[in-house]
Amino acid sequence: MLGPRARRGRRAALRILIGVDDSPHSTAALEFVKRMTWPQGSEVVVVSAVRTSVVLYTEAYAPPAEVVEEVIEEQRKLHEDLVSRAEVQLRDRGFKTSTRVLIGDPREALIEMAKGEAAELIVLGSHGRSGLTKLLMGSVASHVVTHAPCSVLVVRTGTKTN
Repeated sequence: MLGPRARRGRRAALRILIGVDDSPHSTAALEFVKRMTWPQGSEVVVVSAVRTSVVLYTEAYAPPAEVVEEVIEEQRKLHEDLVSRAEVQLRDRGFKTSTRVLIGDPREALIEMAKGEAAELIVLGSHGRSGLTKLLMGSVASHVVTHAPCSVLVVRTGTKTN
């Protein structure tokens, strides 16, 4: 049964989560969201995750915990700047927005964020990794598509909407 808004031909506002990093693929996803026509009142949550690196060390050297914390804090600040810049671009296009910077594996962070924010759509850029690189680094888009609690839109670099 259709709700009253659907019967009048109006589409319900969406809660869209867009995952960003500092890559051209992320920029393509952001540009795609900006160009599309979304239902009035749709909200975009701009999310970036600071990946905690798993680094293998020899017994000769292991960095002190303070150094690791400083690196993570520096990365968090860079991600804060990244989501802030994306938010400004979206607000300039009339979107209601919010931002989040998470610490952890981007694959799991995006899925948990989508659940917590009741997102109806996740938008991601595709890095197009394959082979050994995909095996070692993992594919955020592939993982999110497989495990997300909502629909996922993967934007490839150079995608046109016209």
